Amino acid sequence: MSVRPTATPSRWRALVKILLVVAVLIAANLIARDYIMSLEFEIRPSNEDAVHRTIMMSAALYALLLAIPFVPGVEIGLALIAMLGPPIAFLVYLCTLAGLIIAYVVGRLIPLRVLIHLAHDCHLERTRALLEQIAPMGKQEKLEFLIAKAPERFVPYLLRYRYVALAVALNIPGNYLIGGGGGIALFAGISRLFAAPAFLLTIGLAVAPVPLAVLFFGPELFADWGLIEPR
Repeated sequence: MSVRPTATPSRWRALVKILLVVAVLIAANLIARDYIMSLEFEIRPSNEDAVHRTIMMSAALYALLLAIPFVPGVEIGLALIAMLGPPIAFLVYLCTLAGLIIAYVVGRLIPLRVLIHLAHDCHLERTRALLEQIAPMGKQEKLEFLIAKAPERFVPYLLRYRYVALAVALNIPGNYLIGGGGGIALFAGISRLFAAPAFLLTIGLAVAPVPLAVLFFGPELFADWGLIEPR
């Protein structure tokens, strides 16, 4: 008589962690969707204070949602641009930088031992072993090790020119499939391969085209592209 194997406690812990992460992502997506749908107001002299509060709250929410992987927080920024036009572009730019910086800092603060434990709980032994190998290494030593271990021909180039790859990843259409801006910045922080000053310079340049396009061409450009609904 065979006995069906039961899940180990570590596997249950990993499952609970994954379900919690999925629940947070679903909740954040629902919040973003509902807020975008409710983001409709008319500016009048009688409601300037309320409009100002709504704009600032929307900007803060935009930065926070953008920092969460797989959450389309950028749509809030586009909605603000659609309603308010070029005057709001710089604020949206600053909030975009803030969201990416938050994700990057969170990634830097996550200890590698947490990822090692998670890989162990999920029975990803090769990943766990790799993380344990690179944990004590410095940035340059880690980079050389990963380049030497990279299985695909193009991966070493991505590692060597990682800042260019970061800028491209932030701007490619459909980057939500790889985590969106928040997921990309979070991974950059977790990897410890991106120095903070160079990361800031890279994202500052990478996200500048959208606000510059709004300033020069107006929000109608994005309506023409189908990114926002014309107002």
